[in-house]
Parts: sequence; C-alpha cells; structure tokens
Amino acid sequence: MSQLMAADTSSRTDVSTDGDTDPRDLGSDRGQMMLAAASDSSGSKDKLDQKTLRRLAQNREAARKSRLRKKAYVQQLENSRLKLTQLEQELQRARQQGVFISSSGDQAHSTGGNGALAFDAEHSRWLEEKNRQMNELRSALNAHAGDTELRIIVDGVMTHYEELFRIKSNAAKNDVFHLLSGMWKTPAERCFLWLGGFRSSELLKLLANQLEPMTERQVMGLNSLQQTSQQAEDALSQGMESLQQSLADTLSSGTLGSSSSDNVASYMGQMAMAMGQLGTLEGFIRQADNLRLQTLQQMIRVLTTRQSARALLAIHDYTSRLRALSSLWLARPRE
Repeated sequence: MSQLMAADTSSRTDVSTDGDTDPRDLGSDRGQMMLAAASDSSGSKDKLDQKTLRRLAQNREAARKSRLRKKAYVQQLENSRLKLTQLEQELQRARQQGVFISSSGDQAHSTGGNGALAFDAEHSRWLEEKNRQMNELRSALNAHAGDTELRIIVDGVMTHYEELFRIKSNAAKNDVFHLLSGMWKTPAERCFLWLGGFRSSELLKLLANQLEPMTERQVMGLNSLQQTSQQAEDALSQGMESLQQSLADTLSSGTLGSSSSDNVASYMGQMAMAMGQLGTLEGFIRQADNLRLQTLQQMIRVLTTRQSARALLAIHDYTSRLRALSSLWLARPRE
C-alpha cells in the first residue's frame, strides 16, 4: 500500500515537473525579446543617422564646389574685363597712329548703314521702272509690233540692266556685305542668290523651252554660252571658297585666349590682314555682275529681236513669280 502511494506521488511529481513553467522564466523570455527589439530599433536609428550624415556631407560638398565654381566664374569675368580694357587701349593707340583704323573709322558703321538704305531705295526705284518697261514690252509683243519698235524697247531694257549694275558697284564700296546677304531681295529670291544676284547659267537653262522654235545655230550658241557662264561661275565660287579659308586661317592663327601684350599686337596684325582680305569681296561682286551683264548681252546677239524680247520678258516673269511666292509665304496663315 505504502509503495503504491509513493509511486502515485512520484507520478504526480513528474507530471508537475513536465507541464508547469516557472513565471520567472516567462518574464525572462519577454525581457530578452524586448531587449532584442530595442536593439533592432537602435540599429535602425543608427542607420538612419548615418544616411542623414552622409546626405549632409554630400550637401556640404556640393555647396563647396558651387562656391568654387562661382568664384572661378567671377574671376573669369574679371579677367575678361581686364582683357577688354587692354584691347580698347590698344585699339585707341592704333587709331591715333593710323595703323589699323583711319580717323573716320568710327563713322564706318553709320556710313555703311546709310549706304545700304540708299541702295535699297535706288533698287526700289529701278524695279518700278523695270516693271514699266516690261509692261510696255508685253504690250508691244501682244500687238505684234515690228522689230524696229521691239529693238528700241529691248535696248532700253538692256540699258536699264547696266544702270542696276552701276548702282550695285557703288553700293559694294559702302557695304559689300549688304549685297552679299541679299536683304534687298525677297526671301524666295534669296534662296537662289549667288554673289549678290542671279546665276546667268541657271537663267539660260530656264529660257531653253521658252524661245522655241530656234535654229540649230541658236541652240548651239545658247548651249555654249550656258557652259561658259557655268565655268566662270565655278571659278568665282572657288575664289570665294579660297577667300573664306584664307580669312579663317588668318583669324585663327596665333594663340587664342591670351591677354599678353605680344598676343594683343599679334591680334592687331591679324585684324589688319583680315581687313585687307575682305577688301577683295568688292572685286568678286563686280566680276559676278560683269558676268551677268555680258551673258545678257551675248544672249541678245544670239537671238532675234523678237526672241530677245520674249527672253527678257520670261526672265522678268520668273523673278516676279519669286517675289509673289515670297508675299504668299509671308502672308500664309499660322497656327
């Protein structure tokens, strides 16, 4: 009996030992979990603090670089101002010595501007007279006027072209760039501009289908004239390209970006040489206009009087259509 009771007591003791947990052990586990959570939170906070510190450091570095760039920019502006002041002094001495710019050089810009305005006004009057002559020529052709009457009108038109080239020659002496730019012509005309005017060879191509019937001799004569004009135009174009290259070489020679007195003196020499090269532009304009006039004159010699009248009228109508196209283009609706 006593042995059974002892066994029962032992059994209860074992069950109690396996199934029950000491509350103190539970509290210890919760504490460890809380400590772990606190440790994780602290680590996360440390990571955030490190990111913030890195960001702040990056911002400080960016601000430092920005200050350095600003300082360098201010220094560059100051250096540029000093260079400009020095250059102005050199130019002033050159003006006084007459080495680079004459005593009237300060008035060159205004003189050129006045010359361009004067040429534009003269060209406008020339165009009005040309329109009148073309209307007269058209009326004579429609009325089947005789060759004598047509010859008088044709000769008048040719004399009027000579007057245009005389006006252009005078204008080139004042402002050659105005003629080269073609600002005195309409936008559509400027698309076909070559050395301040039309290409003779292109006009002869346009006339090929406008003057039929022609004799075989006339066809050969116009073809030969067209080829000769094309060759002369190519030669002038090559000359212009050589001038542009020579001008670029002159302006780019020496040391760029330096402000020493030696380089300023070199700059003055380069400008003087470049001015001399630009002086040849007037010659190119004059040669191109001479080619245009000679082509028209030789065309008249190849053609009959009536064909010459039709040719001059066709050239006029072509340029008039270009001007009309420009007006339509400028007046087009814009969204």
